[in-house]
Amino acid sequence: MYIAMNRFQVIRGKETEFEAIWRSRDKHLAEVFGFIDFHLLKGPKEEGYTLYASHTVWSNYDSFEAWTKSDAFRKAHANAGKYKSVYLGHPNFEGFETVEGM
Repeated sequence: MYIAMNRFQVIRGKETEFEAIWRSRDKHLAEVFGFIDFHLLKGPKEEGYTLYASHTVWSNYDSFEAWTKSDAFRKAHANAGKYKSVYLGHPNFEGFETVEGM
């Protein structure tokens, strides 16, 4: 399996708006081969921001890579720049290959 995460530093006071954006958007993931699961995670509050992470699980890296080059990916990210006012900087991407799991 492959896990892809984007970490967002959401400006304090904008958490509700950020969560509403994610809840209302069409992620276009269900139609993609190899997609397994998605979660939006809320992390600790730091000075000036709250940490969030989008977390997707894929059957393998190749499925994730194909998603990033797909029409579904372009649709899912079409309005990403529209909401820059709710977070600090760009999301921080982290990708992980599963070594062990249950």
